[in-house]
Amino acid sequence: MNNMGEPRIKIVAMPKDTNPSGKIFGGWIMSNIDIAGSLATRDLPLYSVVTVKVNSLEFREPIFVGDVVSFYAKIIKVGRTSIKTMVEVTAERLFQGARRCVHVTSADITYVSVDEDGKKTPVICSDNLLIALGLDISA
Repeated sequence: MNNMGEPRIKIVAMPKDTNPSGKIFGGWIMSNIDIAGSLATRDLPLYSVVTVKVNSLEFREPIFVGDVVSFYAKIIKVGRTSIKTMVEVTAERLFQGARRCVHVTSADITYVSVDEDGKKTPVICSDNLLIALGLDISA
């Protein structure tokens, strides 16, 4: 995945995570997408975040038992109390004797920064940190 860095999560898809058709259950994928996105928010000095919106999510390819699934995530926008992340998911599998990596899905997720009482709290970070994260600070 271009400019996504190392995977936030890398895991082997297991039989317990399948749906009735034998493919990996979409809810398992969505759960890991949410975790990967929230891990990306840890690049900022926040107490905690909660998921408020899945802005987009489209499954393009199935995941099969035994696939090595990678969840890449990065922050793409920081608001007053919100953090928007992009998550890309790939699956590595054997195909006709060779390893093949397929793009499974992309998701755009918004989180809100909260304090220990679960109340919204401002995201406070320096321009230098935003630049280090590859974010545009001109706005």
